[in-house]
Amino acid sequence: MRVLLVEPRTPDTFWSFRNALPFVGKRASNPPLGLLTLAGLLPRDWELKLVDLNCRPLPAADVQWADYVLVSAMLAQRDSLLEVIRTCRAAGKPMIGGGPLFTAEAADNPGVDHVVVGEAEETAAALAADMEAGRVRPLYEAPRYPDLSLTPLPRWDLIDLREYATMSVQSCRGCPFDCEFCDVVALNGHKPRYKKPERFLAELDVLRERGWRGQTFLVDDNFVGNPQRCKELLRAMIDWRRATRARMTFLTEASVNMAEDPELLQLMVEAGFKKVFLGIETPSAESLQECHKMQNLRCDLPTAVRRIQHAGLEVMGGFIVGFDSDRADIFQRQFEFIQNTGVVTAMVGMLQAIPRSRLYQRLAGEGRLRGDGGGDNTKATFNFEPKLDREFLIENYRTLMRRLYEPNTYYRRARVLLDNHRALGPRAHLSRSDLRALAKSLWWMGIRERGRRAYWRFLTTTLLQHPDRIGLAVTLAITGRHFRIVAEAL
Repeated sequence: MRVLLVEPRTPDTFWSFRNALPFVGKRASNPPLGLLTLAGLLPRDWELKLVDLNCRPLPAADVQWADYVLVSAMLAQRDSLLEVIRTCRAAGKPMIGGGPLFTAEAADNPGVDHVVVGEAEETAAALAADMEAGRVRPLYEAPRYPDLSLTPLPRWDLIDLREYATMSVQSCRGCPFDCEFCDVVALNGHKPRYKKPERFLAELDVLRERGWRGQTFLVDDNFVGNPQRCKELLRAMIDWRRATRARMTFLTEASVNMAEDPELLQLMVEAGFKKVFLGIETPSAESLQECHKMQNLRCDLPTAVRRIQHAGLEVMGGFIVGFDSDRADIFQRQFEFIQNTGVVTAMVGMLQAIPRSRLYQRLAGEGRLRGDGGGDNTKATFNFEPKLDREFLIENYRTLMRRLYEPNTYYRRARVLLDNHRALGPRAHLSRSDLRALAKSLWWMGIRERGRRAYWRFLTTTLLQHPDRIGLAVTLAITGRHFRIVAEAL
């Protein structure tokens, strides 16, 4: 059996880092972990090829070679997915679709022949048997949220690790919280499910043995969802680092309540974590109450951010505008919060009603939905009727994004981070691509582009006040350029 696995292209959004990748000589930000994991569930004697459209176009010869084409997609990848479907249909190849897009839109199939809904661990065997027999059913649905002991090691051999800026791994799925706008609970469940530490470390070992020394993203829905299980894993990671002398560093997604646990923060830093993405959402208590982000109401958010930074972790933040409870001053309040706390990587998005979220269901009941949305919340659009004037929200959103990533403003915020942050834990591995990135940033941002004075002032101040953080400063400058380009295109 010959199977082609295809990852659709991610649009040029905030998280694509498309404008930063040339500085480090990479083609894509993250590998297609879902397809690599699925490949591990398929029979070992099958011939597999994987094409990531974020790295290269889809070769016509690969489509012709395949008996089946398997594609996994998120909502934001829908346009690229439709192109893949047209190509495969023209070649007469049967397609099987899975991933969040199909789980959300199983009843609105975008054009594949067969759909897999939910996590694949308990459906892959039946699907493979039916593919062998040539009798693939139109729909396969996961019977439950599977135990992660069933999850195989990803098939890293199907990709070239050198094409990616960051590797992706996963230690758990699910989140104990129930934010109204989020679809994680519907997709992956309310109770976090963890891989056993030894199983997760086996995953890291494969990457280490294949030569990976760089940044590694734990793509968990909420890494600290179960603090005790999280600490057990962190202690195992610390022992593993010492035993193997691994040089990877880590980042992950978590919730702001982690700031209340000093032991957890210390263990994360010792294990090699450098960054954490938090769903901060908004400084408005009324809007947090509205979306049931109760964990953010139980603490002082600016204090929590500074506590995490002081522990040695850079805080990246997700922010949302467009809640029913938002007032006209929300844009200024968001700007002041982000600037004052030094959340340099601040992804501010328009509220979107994602299929299967409770927000989607509520707005549908109120008759306010205007489509399913595209899954990209950095586009200046709504898929529902907001309470504040639509044009007011869109124009002020664009202004806020451009204001946040204007060079002088951005570098001032980066200096706040460096003042709050302590450089603790294992040092990041310095590679040739890092040196090339430095040289390119000196040329592009220091000589060619606008914002040159702010760039040199930022680097000079960092060298004088925080010389041990100059690598972080250069990284922030490069990613800031990407965010600026995205903001200017809104």
